Amino acid sequence: MTIVVGIDESESSSRGLRRAIELAESLQSELHVVHAVHIPGTLLAVLNQVPADIVQLEKAQRDSVWANADPILEEASTKVTRVDLTGYPADALVEYAEGVGAELIVIGTRGRGELAALFLGSTSHRILHLAHCDVLVVKGG
Repeated sequence: MTIVVGIDESESSSRGLRRAIELAESLQSELHVVHAVHIPGTLLAVLNQVPADIVQLEKAQRDSVWANADPILEEASTKVTRVDLTGYPADALVEYAEGVGAELIVIGTRGRGELAALFLGSTSHRILHLAHCDVLVVKGG
């Protein structure tokens, strides 16, 4: 069995990652930990900002996410594949999961917060509708 978990820098994501590790260990499954970097143009427009270097902004986001995930991943006893993608997280995660034949996607309930969700929609909601496999949405504390 292959499990794909999507992560960002939120506490909800950390709970989802921990749950995915638990499941992968108990089911003796392969675990793919996926971060899709996405700097939303709509959010930048609302804030009236244009990044001087989008590549640096994306790198900073990736570094932050993996710095948060690494201590959790160090405790995992199952095989873990780390994956960095670029694109809208829901679409990128579902496409990746389909590509590796995942049987389960694990995602936290909220990552970016209410303002971004207003403009972009809920990532977990979109994954529920796009995924061709089961989806586990891990609720917040």
